[in-house]
Amino acid sequence: MPPAKKRPRRYDSAKLRAAVLGQYGTLRAAVAALTPEQSALPTRLGDWTVRELAAHILLASRHIVTVTTAPEPPRAEATLALEEWPHAIRAHAGPIGEDARQRAADGPLPEAYGELAGELDAALSGTPDERRVVTRVGPMRFPDYLVTRAVELTVHTDDLNDALAPAGIELPLNRDALAATTRLLADALASAAPGGSVEVRVPPYAVVQCIEGPRHTRGTPPNVVETDPLTWIRLATGRLDWAAAVESAKAGASGERADLSAVLPVLG
Repeated sequence: MPPAKKRPRRYDSAKLRAAVLGQYGTLRAAVAALTPEQSALPTRLGDWTVRELAAHILLASRHIVTVTTAPEPPRAEATLALEEWPHAIRAHAGPIGEDARQRAADGPLPEAYGELAGELDAALSGTPDERRVVTRVGPMRFPDYLVTRAVELTVHTDDLNDALAPAGIELPLNRDALAATTRLLADALASAAPGGSVEVRVPPYAVVQCIEGPRHTRGTPPNVVETDPLTWIRLATGRLDWAAAVESAKAGASGERADLSAVLPVLG
């Protein structure tokens, strides 16, 4: 008998709104302080510079205003399940990258970040939870869409920290945004590789079971993966290789099935 379908995870909308606005504020201040030399630094995202990454973050944040001022989709259109978003968005990586390069070439970024701040605050405070919005990959519930924005801001803040480390810059991560990102990427793994033979633990935010095979029901699971939130996010987005994470003890894996190399990344 197949396992019962898991109920969708629900997120605290008020915390999400504050987390998105807070992380955006952190990034706004950082972009305003960048020197030309820092803006030209390479990132781990192919040939993107820090400036192009900052432009992408701006566009991803502006999209909140765009979708909340556009007409609501017809109720007959199916709502995208949140855990499907990481898989669906992959097909749009090319256009997203081109948009970022174009915005980076268009003009100053600090001013644009500042201009967006008020609009973003208004959109986050004035959009009701029951609102549905149109995204690149289909209609979504507004609170679910906010989770995707938390993922964008969290993942790319970590990308900026990696790029700006030589300059001694480290931007803080909002705890609620980090929690939402960890949970969504864990749920996306469980959706992409359904099963109950491996338990993935990312304390203190997430525990999921995945991968087909003998299902664990009680006691200590025979196959366990455990890691911290940032390591998990880097694994789930392809920033960190599975073998390297295990070899460096950033990820612990016990049991003959506790190998996630074939199912990672889930976003990237």
